[in-house]
Amino acid sequence: MLNKIGIEETFAIPETLGCSEKYFPKDVWPKFSAAILDLMDARLQLMDENGMEMMILSLNSPAIQTIYNKKEAIEVARIANDTMAEAIHKHPKRFQGFAAVPLQDPDAAILELQRAVKDLGCIGVLANGYSQIDAEDNYMYLDDPAYRPFWAEVAKLNIPFYLHPREPMPCNAHSVDGHPWLNGAAWTFGTETATHALRLICSGLYDEFPNLKMILGHMGEALPYTMWRISNRMKREDRGAPMKLQVCDYLLKNFWYTTSGHHRTQTLINTMSEIGADRILFATDFPFESVPEACEWFDSCSISENDREKIGRTNAINLFDLNI
Repeated sequence: MLNKIGIEETFAIPETLGCSEKYFPKDVWPKFSAAILDLMDARLQLMDENGMEMMILSLNSPAIQTIYNKKEAIEVARIANDTMAEAIHKHPKRFQGFAAVPLQDPDAAILELQRAVKDLGCIGVLANGYSQIDAEDNYMYLDDPAYRPFWAEVAKLNIPFYLHPREPMPCNAHSVDGHPWLNGAAWTFGTETATHALRLICSGLYDEFPNLKMILGHMGEALPYTMWRISNRMKREDRGAPMKLQVCDYLLKNFWYTTSGHHRTQTLINTMSEIGADRILFATDFPFESVPEACEWFDSCSISENDREKIGRTNAINLFDLNI
């Protein structure tokens, strides 16, 4: 398929590059770091070779969310957004972007979001999970009441919010003690992010702001396959969650899901069966995953051409109101 639009396509700036280093062997790191820093010729060539018309760029993880010094978080978010905006300005038909925001300070996050959307032209906002605030071991999830004004601004701007993974805080990760191979993208990224999404749902956020548009990567961090059981057990064991509907209702109404990092046809078909092809978006997870591998799989996977066109392109155009 030609003219694909990729939704989870990562870049880094020197200030955030080190966040990704622990996930790569020393001999792989130089090639990876060059790829994630590049926002010009090499990335564009890779897109051309694999039928990608556009990448919607986002900052690497956990980046801003791990900078517990508020002043530094504000400054690095601004640098990242300016760097991304420069690439978008040079190639507006090839790149668009998610704003990075310093959620350590909700008021500052609102101001940076407004600047990124209104002045720089960002078409969405992305956060890498919870944010550490003032001290390394102090953190806050996005369902905290302190973030309600931020969510009101996201709703007002009518832009999608991408909840991207990061590892759980060490104090919350004892279930994998002694098994470091389960950290990161292999397992804890998904479980941490799915739990964060459920916290948002159960907090009543989408009752207060019913038009919020949320994106989860990696085929929904397993939530499309578990939402019936979650909803069923919560209904049978009512413990007073402050939400009006069932979990599955919000996952079907407020959420979209990307293919990032999941190059398996049966998983895609299962997701389509649960939530429908209209809410799935193509993504490669570059450069953590291979663009050629992701594109080769998607271009040839056994789904209808109508669904391939939706997932690979038109769903993104509709969600982000792209003028292409």
